[in-house]
Amino acid sequence: MKAPSIHVVNLGCSKNLVDTERVYGDFLTAGFRMAEFPDQASMVVVNTCGFIEAAKEESINEILARLAERSRGQKVVVAGCLSQRYMDDLKKEIPEVDLWAGTYKPGELVDLVKRSGWGLAPECASTERIPRILTTANHYAYLKVSEGCDRICSFCAIPGIRGKHESRNPEELIQEINDLHGAGVQEAILIAQDLTYWGKDLGKTHSLSSLLKRILAETEIPWIRLTYAYPQFIDDGLLELMATSGRICRYLDMPLQHGSERMLKSMRRGHTREGLRELLGRIRQAVPGIALRTTFLLGFPGETEDDFQELMDLVEETRFERLGGFAFSPEEGTHAFALSDPVDPEVAQDRLARLMRRQSEISLDLNEEHIGSVLKVLVDEVAEGQSHRFSARTEFDAPEVDNSVQIMDGDADPGTFCTVKIVGATEYDLEAVVVTGA
Repeated sequence: MKAPSIHVVNLGCSKNLVDTERVYGDFLTAGFRMAEFPDQASMVVVNTCGFIEAAKEESINEILARLAERSRGQKVVVAGCLSQRYMDDLKKEIPEVDLWAGTYKPGELVDLVKRSGWGLAPECASTERIPRILTTANHYAYLKVSEGCDRICSFCAIPGIRGKHESRNPEELIQEINDLHGAGVQEAILIAQDLTYWGKDLGKTHSLSSLLKRILAETEIPWIRLTYAYPQFIDDGLLELMATSGRICRYLDMPLQHGSERMLKSMRRGHTREGLRELLGRIRQAVPGIALRTTFLLGFPGETEDDFQELMDLVEETRFERLGGFAFSPEEGTHAFALSDPVDPEVAQDRLARLMRRQSEISLDLNEEHIGSVLKVLVDEVAEGQSHRFSARTEFDAPEVDNSVQIMDGDADPGTFCTVKIVGATEYDLEAVVVTGA
């Protein structure tokens, strides 16, 4: 008799993805098998997102789809941010769901399933705990360095869902990186709700810089990428490490949310427009060639055309290499939910479209500056059926959300580094030929 199997549908951010990988690890430790597709599984887990309205709708639609398509005897479990936030209401609205859980806690979901009486308990468990099963490509992995957030941004519901900030201890993180690298991972992408806040709850000797120094000294992972860095604790020590280490990617994901003094104050971001301008200039000077990624929130209550223009002025001045945006979504339990003077959703979407049109032009200009240069890339995959042979990334690009390098000629192996010469550019991609192995 085959052991029961599990398939997890992951929704939302990379932090949720790590939780999905941990869920797989817990269930494989308990003796379950992984099912590649939902219809092959004894149990389907929907790991939901509840950040903004669009994410909530996607989660609800996925739950309903899993219920409508489930095979005979299959169990549907809902977990994650949405159920953490609205569990009582969801239980009433969708009673067909077999089991509800909140955000990830080690082993909790396995225990709930074992106590359910479904008869899915496997006969043979692993003798060693399996911490996680990568669902990304084998050569990169996300490393969640902390949980929760202590910020009070007026638009964000995450602190109410995920709780207060809690740093993982450095020894555990070092061990995880070494395990990942031993399994073939070449790029560790550090993630958190507030990356630069890591260590503040562990004592004065702990900081993101101290953690990075230990990673550099105690691991051999080739690339270390920093994402979701709040501006407040980006200091000279961190920037010096990025400029000199050779292994920390010259890339910083720092969501600024807005460029207007009024909006930054109303959003409770804790910094000023001039403070941001000074910081951005300091980063550029300290880390030559750095790629800056940011995210902006359009249509926040009270946002005027003048506020939007201040944001656009900051974009023109900084010329971010990577930029994304989203429209405001009023979320229960946040300060912004009760704010007056809402912005028409169509106006917000128009501003978002204008921002992204201008960014596409800036991105093309910046990409064209790379033509003729030689860059080190990490090869992601064979590009079957495409005009190019391989897809790769520079140190300036995170997977999924950023640009790619389309290798048009030459041999390469996914999961390895090689050196390429840039021969062409589009708005969001570079075209290249292989020069030699790195």
